[in-house]
Amino acid sequence: MSGRRRSASPWELLIYFAPLPVLVGSLFIGPSENVRPSDVLNWFYTLLLPSGPSEGGVPIDPVVEAVILQVRMPRVILAFLVGAALTVSGSALQAFFRNPLVSPYILGLSSGSAFGAALALTAPFLPLLPSAFLFGLLAVGATYFLAITRQGVSTLSLILSGIIITGVFTALLTIVQYLTDPFKLQTIVHWTMGNLHNANWSKVRSATLPILIGILWLYLLRWRMNVISLGDEETRAVGLNPQRERLLVLFPATLVASAAVAVAGVIGMVGLAVPHMVRMLVGPDNQKVQPVSFVLGGCFLVLVDDVSRTIASFEIPIGVFTVLVGGPFFVYLLKRGRMSYGGT
Repeated sequence: MSGRRRSASPWELLIYFAPLPVLVGSLFIGPSENVRPSDVLNWFYTLLLPSGPSEGGVPIDPVVEAVILQVRMPRVILAFLVGAALTVSGSALQAFFRNPLVSPYILGLSSGSAFGAALALTAPFLPLLPSAFLFGLLAVGATYFLAITRQGVSTLSLILSGIIITGVFTALLTIVQYLTDPFKLQTIVHWTMGNLHNANWSKVRSATLPILIGILWLYLLRWRMNVISLGDEETRAVGLNPQRERLLVLFPATLVASAAVAVAGVIGMVGLAVPHMVRMLVGPDNQKVQPVSFVLGGCFLVLVDDVSRTIASFEIPIGVFTVLVGGPFFVYLLKRGRMSYGGT
């Protein structure tokens, strides 16, 4: 086998440049009637002029600048971070379990993180992100250990365990909703549907560090994921401890997904469907899957968010919209028989 790495093809390079037009183009989209696309274009034009607006363009309306910088920009950036986090986490967990049906939602991670975050919203003395992370980690750990049998971890036992743990944390979340006061209840209900309408710079700052740390961690472990996905015997054959390597993958995968849930609520299908799209494009090699998951996952959620807030006169919760988009895609995969881990 040759030790040389194949250089990226032109279309693969285009994938890595996709975030720029997607992020910039999304700043032109929004329900505000006071900010037209021409106003956004003028804002970019004035921003890029080295001499300022005095020598070209129309002076920037403070309302336009406020909408772009304080409403649209944090929302676009947060949508990209959340989409990237859920997709990278989903692809890592699928390599971890060697199972194409695994996702943060199916493993109970989302429901565990949702319960932890709702608990923090109800009890102000609890920090939001650590609470979501700890309960998300607890949910995944419980699902994994519940699924272990003498024959290992089968697909059926894993899915059934995930359903059980998801049900338990969903029930606990319902208890929190039942006991909380009506003002906080409305916040929790909107949040459990997955929503980015309250995006702001504070949420971007709180989510950026844990998400980027976890994604970088998983990126550095991408070659180990290839080994783990071959099985325990092959992992031991190259001198690695499979249990230790799985923990090294599980921790950052939980961190990034929990951080996403903490700031955006429960958004289904992204961590399940988008990794399949990525593997259909670049194959099962995690050295490519991880960076492409970051790019396409972020772009996917930004585009879905653009549609969800403009397709109707009211804003559709993005968690609802991703299920409506991802559901038909998964039906297509099932009918075409493309549910293998390698995406073929």
